[in-house]
Amino acid sequence: MTKHDKARRAFLVGAGAIAGAGLAAETLAQNTDQTKQISAQTPAQSHADGPQHCAFFNDADALTIAALTEQLMPGAPGKPGARDAAVLNYIDLALAGAYADLQDFYRRGLAALDSYCRSAHNASFVKLSDAGKDAVLMALDEGKATGFTWPSAQAFFNMLRTHTMEGLFADPIYGGNKDFAGWRLVGFPGAQPLFTPGDMQSKQAFTREPIVGLQANTQVRGG
Repeated sequence: MTKHDKARRAFLVGAGAIAGAGLAAETLAQNTDQTKQISAQTPAQSHADGPQHCAFFNDADALTIAALTEQLMPGAPGKPGARDAAVLNYIDLALAGAYADLQDFYRRGLAALDSYCRSAHNASFVKLSDAGKDAVLMALDEGKATGFTWPSAQAFFNMLRTHTMEGLFADPIYGGNKDFAGWRLVGFPGAQPLFTPGDMQSKQAFTREPIVGLQANTQVRGG
């Protein structure tokens, strides 16, 4: 198991996985109408593999966010990562709507990040090796990355990590957790209408289809 896989396991087993899902649902629900309008555009705007008609990010920033989130939550065979779960799409749509107050936070944080990477590593973040990217993330986490004023390096890292978790584990209606990738990873069943006695007694991760999200409930009520 690589160090990325080990970091991935530690990332998931922490209480933050469930907290991230709950935080996203609660916070975005405060902007229900606006968020629904954004989420309705998600299929056409999805850019899990790169920038395609981003709602907020320009192409360069979208590539950086995609690289940052994938480095935080790397994919592996049979184990979806941030790209697989469309975390970039989630953050982009949120910043265009419910998290609009964080737009300047991200603009300034990304600008400071690019300046730091070029001065410390002579390349943009997306051009760095995995080892170089890990070194940058560690410098951010420890507050050692220079050139940050507002947000601080640690504040930028913590916000990005929180939003990565939300994009992995929030309901897919918000643009992330593509194909329930995050929920499948941790065995979360979604909003099931019925659990069998066997489901209730089982100690294993939930695997029975279908995994149900908010979009299905919306379609039922509207159709």
